[in-house]
Amino acid sequence: MIFRQLFDPASSTYSYLLASRRGGEALIIDPVLEKVDHYLRLVHELDLRLVKAVDTHLHADHVTGLGALRDKTHCITVMGEQTKADVVSMRLTDNDRLTIEGLSLDVIYTPGHTDDSYSFILPDRVFTGDTLLIRGTGRTDFQNGDPRAQFESIFGRLLKLPDSTLVYPAHDYKGDTVSTIGEERAFNPRLQVRSVDEYADMMNNLKLANPKMMDVAVPANMHVGFDQNEVRRHGWAVTAQEAFDLSRRPDIALVDLRESEERHRNGIIPGSFHVPYQTLEDAIGQGGMLHELAASTGKRLIFYCAFGERSAMAVEAAHDAGLATASHIQGGIDAWKKAGGLLAQ
Repeated sequence: MIFRQLFDPASSTYSYLLASRRGGEALIIDPVLEKVDHYLRLVHELDLRLVKAVDTHLHADHVTGLGALRDKTHCITVMGEQTKADVVSMRLTDNDRLTIEGLSLDVIYTPGHTDDSYSFILPDRVFTGDTLLIRGTGRTDFQNGDPRAQFESIFGRLLKLPDSTLVYPAHDYKGDTVSTIGEERAFNPRLQVRSVDEYADMMNNLKLANPKMMDVAVPANMHVGFDQNEVRRHGWAVTAQEAFDLSRRPDIALVDLRESEERHRNGIIPGSFHVPYQTLEDAIGQGGMLHELAASTGKRLIFYCAFGERSAMAVEAAHDAGLATASHIQGGIDAWKKAGGLLAQ
């Protein structure tokens, strides 16, 4: 495994680049906008391919790099299902898995710092966002924070991990880079409490000033979505209702770009092909399955995903590959469900 811990001194943010060497797929956790060029240079130097950019929660102290990384690499943007961000490609839920080739991270919902906070677990380490810090815990006094929820996230979930588990947080303000679950249990001053009431009382009386970037970062981080309207202006988008009508026609091929776990959890549009977004480039190229399907049958390809972001990028790539009739369902399967479209498991 390739693992890099990257630091932004302006916001004291740690970002984490992980990869499997076999195919060079990589993901990054909690990227900072100002460091995007640095991340991409490192990805290039290590001969990797960034396929996912992940935020543990909606940050208030820096502007996320998710949108910029997506625009520069066409990677998948990922957050928890509770996020207030306008559009991310993939929304995770508790007990999901965050996967790239050769790596699989367990996803656990750890609210308290915010109501959309998640942690990600590998066998030997956990990425805790702002839920559990080194010798501290994330504040709980804004963005629907809740000290009681945080107590349960820490004591009921994170501290249940083996003591040897490495703790990699999203921030550190003292120069520490890594800890362990056992160390935090023993030495974290905020964890030396006897009850949830004592913890809540402590967190409710911290009297901390708001983050300096809060008024800028929170609104910016809520608007990271890919501009699907630009795709629509090209005439490459259909509404969910239009897709429902078109799906009955024999000259239409619906293409589901989501991952298998998303399909299992949220259902599929009956009769659709499954081509995960990360395999799209090969599928639409000369000799690829979708390219040959369109060429040999004359079928019009209609892509869809969870919320329309992956499919909007896919339809642009398809047109670049010469598939001139390709389009996508604006708003994805989320819009399909709201329009009353049929789903199968």
